[in-house]
Amino acid sequence: MNVDRLSITLDHRLGAAARKAAKQAKMSLSAWIAEATADRVRNDALGRALDHWEADDGAFSADELAEAEATLGLVRRRKRAHK
Repeated sequence: MNVDRLSITLDHRLGAAARKAAKQAKMSLSAWIAEATADRVRNDALGRALDHWEADDGAFSADELAEAEATLGLVRRRKRAHK
């Protein structure tokens, strides 16, 4: 397999959380970070696709968003009130 070796710097709390998550997933830290990166790349691509869809066909309705959330088993996060 061809690999691209990288050196990254993380906030110490984020690094500790990543190590813990990798351990819980029974994965190497490198594999866990690679999977997380792939997830982010896919999510960004999906976001761009949805933006294009809305640009062509208009914004999704509240009903369409609710149906998508239900289908995907998602729970919408509530925005925190700014103090």
